Amino acid sequence: MKVNINDFFSDSDWARISAFSENRETPFSVVLLDIIEEKYKQLRTHLPLAKVYYAVKANPAPEIISLLFKLGSHFDVASVYELRKVLSLGVTPDRLSCGNTIKKPDHIKEFYDAGVRFFVTDSETDLRNIAKTAPKSNVFVRILAEGMMTADWPLSRKFGCQPDMACDLLVLAQKLGLTPYGISFHVGSQQRDISAWDAAISKVKYIFDWVSEEGIQLKSINMGGGFPARYMEKTNDLPTYTSEITRYLEEDFGDNMPEIIIEPGRSLVADSGVIVSEVVLIARKSRTALERWVFTDVGKFNGLMETLNEAIKFPIYTNKNGICENVIIAGPTCDSVDTIYEEYQYEMPLNLAAGDRFYWLSTGAYSGSYSSVEFNGFPPLKTYCI
Repeated sequence: MKVNINDFFSDSDWARISAFSENRETPFSVVLLDIIEEKYKQLRTHLPLAKVYYAVKANPAPEIISLLFKLGSHFDVASVYELRKVLSLGVTPDRLSCGNTIKKPDHIKEFYDAGVRFFVTDSETDLRNIAKTAPKSNVFVRILAEGMMTADWPLSRKFGCQPDMACDLLVLAQKLGLTPYGISFHVGSQQRDISAWDAAISKVKYIFDWVSEEGIQLKSINMGGGFPARYMEKTNDLPTYTSEITRYLEEDFGDNMPEIIIEPGRSLVADSGVIVSEVVLIARKSRTALERWVFTDVGKFNGLMETLNEAIKFPIYTNKNGICENVIIAGPTCDSVDTIYEEYQYEMPLNLAAGDRFYWLSTGAYSGSYSSVEFNGFPPLKTYCI
């Protein structure tokens, strides 16, 4: 099925992208900053009770960080390298949280020395490191969340702990002189099942009640990310997500609503971006093959890592028209893993030829930041913010 560009961009926005892209060497990414601003304002409108911490890892372009800082966003920072970048752009440490549960003691100290006072943890070793190198800080304990099978990009197993361990860590945090501040969770990126938040919030309520009996009054819930972007598979709209999540929170906490934090990345920046690539080669593997292989100059290692296992299915637009047939789409590198879509049935016009352009829509998140440095000598994907 051919993608209709008007389903993704207004005529004026597409004209801007087309004009900017003309005669520019591919591949590259174009990001429309005004779309990010609109997405941020929509999120604030539909979920006003939540404080926004933008997940810098989604797209660390300086122009995006500066825009969101100006709009009032806080920031979820995953490493000292992101920390140094956001501080260099004038972001103040009171707007930052260290959200990665895996960190070196000297990196924790760098965050603390910079003025950051919010840390997320999920293990005793990390908690003790925080107590030693960032004393009197506020800590969130991250719990494991269910519903990962309905997220296109799951975040299971590696991060979080079971609720009983979370309770133990909160008690230990208080004994170590830290402030047990709240509970953190993440239901998975591009989560299509809204009820995943219901299950997670219920776990959080249990922990709030349990530790209150130990004299600990938690102040906050960090719900992470998970709100979707617009790809090939259908999702509900943002107001549906936010109204349901608000209902879950009110059912569990009522008038005793804690501070609510969200860490959107994908939902803020994905739909603002387009990767512009070129068809390098079209081939059939046998005389009777029913599908063509279409090779492009962008692939898993230089912008499309989230197509690993065909997890994220990006809409692909081409201005060629006519009869279509199934294709297998692959990247340019000498690695068979760099086959982008084979199982998911994309169709492309029969008159598609080498030199034609592909426009990969909704690629403003996790494209440049996942791009390799020099695999096969290919440079990282360039990102232009306009």
